[in-house]
Amino acid sequence: MSLYELLPIASIVIQALLIIHVIKTGRNFIWIWVIALLSFAGILAYVAVELIPDLLGSRAAQATRRGMRQTLDPTAQLRQYEIEAQATANVASNQRYADELVRHGRFQDATTVYRRVLTGLYEHDPNLMLGLARAQFGMGSATAARETLEQLAQANPGFSHPEAQLLYARALEAEGNADKALAEYHTLAPAYPGAEAAVRYAQLLQSRGRAQEAAVVARDLLEQARISPAHYRKAQRTWLDIARKIAR
Repeated sequence: MSLYELLPIASIVIQALLIIHVIKTGRNFIWIWVIALLSFAGILAYVAVELIPDLLGSRAAQATRRGMRQTLDPTAQLRQYEIEAQATANVASNQRYADELVRHGRFQDATTVYRRVLTGLYEHDPNLMLGLARAQFGMGSATAARETLEQLAQANPGFSHPEAQLLYARALEAEGNADKALAEYHTLAPAYPGAEAAVRYAQLLQSRGRAQEAAVVARDLLEQARISPAHYRKAQRTWLDIARKIAR
């Protein structure tokens, strides 16, 4: 029997062994279809994503595996957190579940979960209240988000979080309170750990007919980015591209 005749047989044997491995080790059953339908490509993908990281144990390999799993089954993490929240019913597991719901755009469901745990000792927990405001804003309820953030600040005067500040400014802007939103953006933009706040500030200035001021804000941001590490420019590329258009 020639090598070319042996290859298909070897492929079938390897596929069968890997499918057994999927089942015995409790891997995502989507891998069964990947291995069965994609033949050599499926075998290589499984070995690269599941077997090699287990053998090497490196962070990069683990990250690659997580990314591939997310691509194959985007809701796997969400389902896991839902099961944990139902099983333990504690605040931490419910918060993880609600945060993941927000990431999947299920803002109404997230709001329900946040409200469920914002009781008793955790009635004014700042991280839970911020999560609730995030979900409310995602639902399009800017006023509710602003009110939640104001209650957060009142109940937790020492709490300071850039995302909460940015969300508050965005809520004011969405409500049509441009002057107050501009004041918030003006205070936040220089200290915000990223380009988003400055770009949103410039965009609002531009929309209010203050194009020259908007261009100055954008140019200042671009100059700061120019002397920042390369990883910052890469991470903020989308916002910096917008800033370049405003700065012209």
